[in-house]
Amino acid sequence: MVTDRTVLPAGAHVYFYRELRDEVPVPFDIPVLYRDDDIIVVDKPHFLATMPRGRHVAQTALVRLRRELALPELSPAHRLDRLTAGVLLFTTRRELRGRYQTLFSCGLVRKTYLARAAVDPDLRLPRVVRNRIVKRRGQLQAVEEPGEPNAETLVEHLGEGLYRLTPRTGRTHQLRVHMASLGVPIVGDPLYPEVVDVAPDDFSQPLQLLAHSLECEDPVNGRRCEFVSRRTL
Repeated sequence: MVTDRTVLPAGAHVYFYRELRDEVPVPFDIPVLYRDDDIIVVDKPHFLATMPRGRHVAQTALVRLRRELALPELSPAHRLDRLTAGVLLFTTRRELRGRYQTLFSCGLVRKTYLARAAVDPDLRLPRVVRNRIVKRRGQLQAVEEPGEPNAETLVEHLGEGLYRLTPRTGRTHQLRVHMASLGVPIVGDPLYPEVVDVAPDDFSQPLQLLAHSLECEDPVNGRRCEFVSRRTL
């Protein structure tokens, strides 16, 4: 019989996370680029998932920021892959969440990425890569399939193996798939074109993909906002 009881005050927040024996701490900070009463924009490091999923729970940007900033209603307005670093926007209160998430789901945010990859002198750039990408549950890789295109990226070479990628859609692993399809996979990619087994505590070779900037019109105050990562590749 349980005799000890803890009485919580009205309005308290309680979070339950399943215990993970093998969750490896990600040894990188999450710098804050911008903060006001409505949103927080951070510079997410490589190897840190945006939100709990699979074996990543406590070591996610959402859980760590909720704890560090004492903001129990913090929520991501969009998502970055665990291996992708860069600009990530969160809302601070649940009543704001839908407005900002709609910006991303309706394509009202301009996002640019930077990537490092090999140089192919025969690859003619800039070009728009447009195809159909499908990511199935239980499979590590997304795949290209025949059918109506659902993924589009403008690819530009800035010189010396540095590329600017401007996605016009947001499919899972879209940029990684598109670069691999051009024959210039992103440096450090453990999934494309081939799956490479990487130990959970190996942080030595980050994926050379950075969510560099984010531009949008703030749905609350109408101001034009631009947030830029301070990281380099």
